Amino acid sequence: MFRKIIVLFLFLSLLNVGGCSSSYFGTESNKTEDTPAGAQAAAFQAANLEPNVATSFNSRVRVPEVSASAYVHPGAAVIGHVQIGDNVLIGPFASVRGDEGGPIYVGSGCNIQDGVVIHALETEKNGQPVKENLVEKDGKAFAVYIGRDVSLAHQSQVHGPALIEDNVFVGMQAFVFKSRIGSGAVLEPGARIIGVTVPPGRYVPAGQVITTQAAADKLPPVKAGYSFYGINEKVLEVNRELAAGYRQSLE
Repeated sequence: MFRKIIVLFLFLSLLNVGGCSSSYFGTESNKTEDTPAGAQAAAFQAANLEPNVATSFNSRVRVPEVSASAYVHPGAAVIGHVQIGDNVLIGPFASVRGDEGGPIYVGSGCNIQDGVVIHALETEKNGQPVKENLVEKDGKAFAVYIGRDVSLAHQSQVHGPALIEDNVFVGMQAFVFKSRIGSGAVLEPGARIIGVTVPPGRYVPAGQVITTQAAADKLPPVKAGYSFYGINEKVLEVNRELAAGYRQSLE
């Protein structure tokens, strides 16, 4: 009985001190004058951010770097060598895992929606970089690079090595692996992009599998009249407001 009481006390202490925000549980705010502004939010998000473990293929232990203006849902996981930019929204059950390959970079203004997976092949072996599993952007190497204002819709997957340029929309359950996606591209739901470069401003129809560069080069352009034209701007607008609102609810 005594042990149960101690466990209950520790659990309640974690709820009150460890940053489980009052807004999350739908109760009245319990902030006091002694609590610095934003401290609850920082503690709350810290529970979602985990260091990787040292392995033979990843010898360094790193903690994710997340902008103070980003929002990571309590049901999401961000692990290891990960960098998250400003005003990013990471939704429930998303997994951004930089424990096998890294770094994983997510640029400012992105939204990583429910159930999205971002992961990568190993980028180190015997202390040396595995170059074929890295992509380069602005002279720096990444396992996964996602530019600014990218939308990764529900249950989509980006597996490194992969690079996604700015203002790209990746539809529900779409998949990107060993590929580069040009700026302004649209991947419709269920699209599969493997081992190619999608030119800027092109779209991949729903369910289509692109595995040759010849097929990627023939993809149609995104232009007025296309059914998904302007979709990313609309999705970004919604998720920017959500990110800001959830952040404010924790302060």
